[in-house]
Amino acid sequence: MSKSELLYLSQEDVIATDVGMPEILEALEQAFREHGEGRAEMPPKPGIHPGGGDNFIHAMPAYIPALESAGVKWVSGFPDNQRLGLPYINGLLVLNDPATGMPLAVMDCVWITGVRTGAATALSARHLARPESSVVGVLGCGVQARTNLEALKVLFSLEKVMAYDIHDDLAQGYAQEMETRFGIEAIAVSSPEEAVKGCDIVVTAGPILKTPHATIQAGWLGEGAFASLVDFDSYWHADALGEVDKFCTDDTPQLRHYQELGFFQKTPSVHADLGELVTGRKPGRQDPRERTMTANLGLALDDMAVAPLVYRKALQEGLGVKLPL
Repeated sequence: MSKSELLYLSQEDVIATDVGMPEILEALEQAFREHGEGRAEMPPKPGIHPGGGDNFIHAMPAYIPALESAGVKWVSGFPDNQRLGLPYINGLLVLNDPATGMPLAVMDCVWITGVRTGAATALSARHLARPESSVVGVLGCGVQARTNLEALKVLFSLEKVMAYDIHDDLAQGYAQEMETRFGIEAIAVSSPEEAVKGCDIVVTAGPILKTPHATIQAGWLGEGAFASLVDFDSYWHADALGEVDKFCTDDTPQLRHYQELGFFQKTPSVHADLGELVTGRKPGRQDPRERTMTANLGLALDDMAVAPLVYRKALQEGLGVKLPL
């Protein structure tokens, strides 16, 4: 492409690149290794909150030298969008040439946000879940329930998923889709407790709320289980969080930033960042009976690990529209 052009990739174009989850997991692992070694640059994400409440629009910049990736994601999350027939998450990603700073591409970020979040859960689970984990519970049967299960299935021999949503029809549809897509037993359950008790891995994937609804109670998460808090601590009662032996995150400075904004007021102290787990600087699971948990915040690092994969594949496949700068 000419240096005076950039590539625009719609959501349809991004999806059509068909970048696979194993490749995404590999890229994220390399990105978090770089982060753990202090070789990546990623300031805490600034944000604005139009309309107040739990609405947000965040700017998420990152630079990963080893992946030759630099750029920023401008992403919004508006919980009430569902009532308007619009997706909860929307946004665009700008990928720059790290050698010149010139913009290479502007691409829709919805698919990327979905898959990289699932991959971050699976990468955390590699270090924090029991290797023999086979039963997954998901609470909130939207995009993240799908991408998290897809990513976990790459690393674990999953046999069953227990699905809960406040809308029964969404849980039923999710269960049918997952059985067809992945060939595993999928059961739509009528209570959140059924999606937690007896599960090896639990993924909470509802809207992100500053004030948790605290549905998951103490005693539900069993010994040896691992939980991924895709929706921050929105689903979790403080007493349930207090039972966890190791509480991790993907980036402690960003967690501290969120705490200053009013989130994560009753979470345990952080045992390790994901970069520290990947590099071995801190141990992951050490005992099969440990209850482990991660609250991955969704980092620009994740997006900038995936964006070059999408960009290169789009160039190879002739996808997108070239626009003059």
